[in-house]
Amino acid sequence: MNKRVLENIQPENVFRFFEDICNIPHGSGNVKMISDYLVKFAESRNLWYRRDDSLNVIIKKPANNSTSTHPVIIQGHMDMVAVKTDDKIKDMEKEGLDILVEDNYVKADRTSLGGDDGIAVAYALAILDSNDISHPPIEVIITVDEEIGMLGAENLDCSDIEGRIMLNIDSEEEGIFLSSCAGGATVKGIYPVNRENVSGVKFKISISGLTSGHSGTDIIFQRANGNVILGKMLFKLSSKYNFNIVSVMGGEKDNSIAPFAKAEIIVEQEDAESLLKDAKEYVKDILNEYSSTDKNMKIDIYEEGNVEESALDYSSTSKIILGYTHIPDGVIKMSNEIERLVQTSLNLGVVNCSDGNITFTYLLRSSMESEKEYLTNRVVSMISLLGGEYEITGKYPAWEYKKESPLRKIISDSYKKLYGTEPEIQAIHAGVECGLFAAKLEGLDCVSFGPNIKDIHTFKERLDIKSTERTWELIKEVLKEL
Repeated sequence: MNKRVLENIQPENVFRFFEDICNIPHGSGNVKMISDYLVKFAESRNLWYRRDDSLNVIIKKPANNSTSTHPVIIQGHMDMVAVKTDDKIKDMEKEGLDILVEDNYVKADRTSLGGDDGIAVAYALAILDSNDISHPPIEVIITVDEEIGMLGAENLDCSDIEGRIMLNIDSEEEGIFLSSCAGGATVKGIYPVNRENVSGVKFKISISGLTSGHSGTDIIFQRANGNVILGKMLFKLSSKYNFNIVSVMGGEKDNSIAPFAKAEIIVEQEDAESLLKDAKEYVKDILNEYSSTDKNMKIDIYEEGNVEESALDYSSTSKIILGYTHIPDGVIKMSNEIERLVQTSLNLGVVNCSDGNITFTYLLRSSMESEKEYLTNRVVSMISLLGGEYEITGKYPAWEYKKESPLRKIISDSYKKLYGTEPEIQAIHAGVECGLFAAKLEGLDCVSFGPNIKDIHTFKERLDIKSTERTWELIKEVLKEL
């Protein structure tokens, strides 16, 4: 039997389960194998469990060396964002990760690691497997497809969940305890377009090298969004020239600030030289506007020569340009109560082009439910006004701040007792599953926390070993106090 990579790293049992998880493919939408693993774990230890049609898994364990009769929920998600470098040969739907230890971090060879949120699953399994940890009755809830819209938590029936205290282990900065988060929704605008044969000079526009980032936590930095930059360029050029869009596309995920965008257009031959000159001048303006946030941004414009091919007619071209520019993007409103907290935002994450439609996908977030609904209505009404259709999916509620939280006091006091420093209590402009569970479990007292994980959702992702150990000690201390 091959030696385990994480053998003898402390906490040993946590890392043993984490390595098991890494050896099982579990990207979002591909969670059957990891769900089966959790079921087999429960069955082999004679623990009560339930698996639903979505493949969410709940496992319960009686109290151990504790007089408390109040169950504690330990919650995380089993799916990961599965990405790799172009040169990494691996089928991430069928193969496990190639993990390694480097500079006191666990990482994976040229792939994401899935510390978000595999470490939560490993912590939970280590508690369920233990005979010497003092704890109240435990209800472990491991959900599916959190990374693509919190779909598992949304669909989970919580009628057999008794606990009203929840440790959500899905944050990536040690010593920072989250106590509220934004709600969100995904809006997809689908614009039917008409095509016709067009002749003229074809240009390609390519926007790349953007800083990008998470559309929740990083939206405050006002970084360039590739889709928005492309829309601004097309809008500027359309004020002076008639041209036809051949294709547009940009972005990778709705929860990521679009790191790139591309377009192909055809312009009348007599306007080609002038359009290229004006476009290059406008590029200078854009690069200057984002010189402090996107120093590596590149905007390239290539002339492809004379062509005759299918392109959007003028009416459809105009509709798409207005779709790019007449729906707001970025920070919509800052909080009046919490300093430097974005209250409401909108991100045009992905633009896709097909023969009959062009689709814009937005992610809305707000910590005020009324503002989220108002912004949603603004977006869908503009989509409708421009002749498009819309779909709203992945709606989840905000997790509102509780002024009185016994759990927050216990975990804060425990952290200070163990490590001698005060933790930070924060709100976050991003979604965590706490909001959905707070809506389902009346009176829920919840804190979200976790060990240090760097560069999540990328092939640079790495899990801090010492932080993982300190967080493990914190979890055990909190369970003892509860």
